[in-house]
Amino acid sequence: MRKKLHEMPLYKKAEEISQTVETICGLIPEDNDYLQHTKTHLLENTLVIQAKISGAEAVNLWDIKMENAAIIRKCARELMISYHSLTAFGFDEADYYLIVRRQIEEFRLLFREWVAGFNPKHFIVDEWGLFNPPGIPQDYVQRDDELDFLDEDDDEIDFGYNGEE
Repeated sequence: MRKKLHEMPLYKKAEEISQTVETICGLIPEDNDYLQHTKTHLLENTLVIQAKISGAEAVNLWDIKMENAAIIRKCARELMISYHSLTAFGFDEADYYLIVRRQIEEFRLLFREWVAGFNPKHFIVDEWGLFNPPGIPQDYVQRDDELDFLDEDDDEIDFGYNGEE
């Protein structure tokens, strides 16, 4: 599974973004507290993106995959707008960050393709109502035969909640 993950175009692009952000962060002056805080935030977002791709790939459940995808989107959008923070706080090398913005746009296109591949039939009703597949209402009562995918013998691990306490 790990090898498959590291070969994914989406994951490779996330690693590329992370490496670029790390390189740029290495240029941030130590004596600027605002930029140091921004640096921490940038590095955290790149790590969360990679962790959430891994988490989504490790499960069958559509709702868990979508939850991870939403967090990835949030982090990528924060990375995209961080250029403004870098310039506002006086980072002289901020123009290098435009490379990251281009990489994120490439990532976004790969991300859309990846999310489109999630199987909406592999779901457990989200009791919070936020991550149910399209057409599944919040009060949907799931039938046992809709959970047949949980018995599939594949290389994914299912960490989903099955409704039992």
